[in-house]
Amino acid sequence: MTTVALAVTDGMLHFELSLAYEVFAAAPDAVPGPWYDLAVCGPGAVRAGRFRLEPDAGLDRLPYADTVIVPGWADVDADPPAELVDAVRAAHEAGARVASLCTGVFVLAAAGLLDGLRATTHWAHTRVLADRYPRVTVDPDVLYVDNGSVLTSAGKAAAMDLCLHLVRLDHGASVANAVARRLVVPPHRDGGQAQFVTTPVPAPDRHPLADLFPWVRERLDQPLTVEDLARRARMSSRHLGRHFKSVTGTTPLQWLLTQRIRYAQELLEATDDSVDTIAAATGMGTATTLRRHFNRTVGVPPDAYRRTFRLRTRPGPGGDPLDAPRAKRLRSRDG
Repeated sequence: MTTVALAVTDGMLHFELSLAYEVFAAAPDAVPGPWYDLAVCGPGAVRAGRFRLEPDAGLDRLPYADTVIVPGWADVDADPPAELVDAVRAAHEAGARVASLCTGVFVLAAAGLLDGLRATTHWAHTRVLADRYPRVTVDPDVLYVDNGSVLTSAGKAAAMDLCLHLVRLDHGASVANAVARRLVVPPHRDGGQAQFVTTPVPAPDRHPLADLFPWVRERLDQPLTVEDLARRARMSSRHLGRHFKSVTGTTPLQWLLTQRIRYAQELLEATDDSVDTIAAATGMGTATTLRRHFNRTVGVPPDAYRRTFRLRTRPGPGGDPLDAPRAKRLRSRDG
């Protein structure tokens, strides 16, 4: 079982703290195996905003965790407590994956974990971070940055994106989507998406691309172009690009590629289809093209991804996989 430690001290922001707790404390019904063993770790009773918190263990527990999460830090003008910085550094040296949410990045930077790496935080504090820690490459325009063993996120909703990204790495896309459904949040926003989006989570009936998105997702097996999307949306390609940037923070082609990759993940987890078949179903054309884009986006080849996450499928009644109904729907959609 993967252990997750939330590192807390006085001055933490309660929103990011509670958000991480919601994601890692309770498993969704779709999880086929063990969930996370979550512990809140601090030097004693601490205050997070208006709330008083009683930790489960001390900060000396951090080096024994597989993942350490540092929530937002309220006063970015003040140095974070030395005992917290030392404990986070010790956890990383012991092999823990360390992630910061929002301004928790200042703790990671103080610990020296971000020297020579890209990092992000809430856009309002990126200049302060860059000025104070010149050895850190601060990117103010992304939702989160994954450096492998060290991850950082932008503010508020982007912290949820990073938490779901961690779940996706550990349990696969299907489980991460189940967590997102339980929390009623978008299942995936790519880390490279812009922080400041006019309508980051648009209401279905209040933006000009509302009808286009489901239309595209039902036709991922087809060789769609920007012109095809523009024609369906009844606007020029340039106008479409402006709306995509406003609504999603990315371009039409990048959004389309992301949908194809996420659909490929679902098929790899839920079906026995060959990589060639999945390449055709996702509009990638050939297995070579799918492998290239999948490896670049997900970080592992499709076959390795399947071996990792198909092993987590829990048999249901009669020996059928728990996600068999989902797999049947996916195959039905492909015809």
